[in-house]
Order: sequence, then C-alpha cells, then structure tokens
Amino acid sequence: MLNSRVEHAVELLCHRGCRAVWGIIEQLEHGGRVPEADGLSRDERHAVAVELKAIMAVYAARCEPPG
Repeated sequence: MLNSRVEHAVELLCHRGCRAVWGIIEQLEHGGRVPEADGLSRDERHAVAVELKAIMAVYAARCEPPG
C-alpha cells in the first residue's frame, strides 16, 4: 500500500502525460529528482518509480517508452 505522499506524487506526475512519465521513471531509477517528488525519501522515490511503471504497463501498447 502506498503512502499518501507517494500517491500524491504519482498523481501529479501522471498529469505530465505518457511520454514524459517514461522519462521521469528513468530519472528516478538513476537517482534523479523531479519537483513533484521533492521532499520524498529515497525509498519513497523508488516507490513512485515502481508505481509509475505499473501504471505505464497498462498503456504499453499505446505509449511505448522512448528508445
């Protein structure tokens, strides 16, 4: 179960759109930061990336990751 801070960050990031989310996942997986996740711990940022990947799996046929 996600905590409310992680859920909020995920919700905000999803508003950026499909293509942007793939880049955000990449950033978070490599230790990068995004404004929507500022203030989250490393574990929470990891949870955001995991949740975004799960969400994007649903859209994989319509929005593939770049590259």
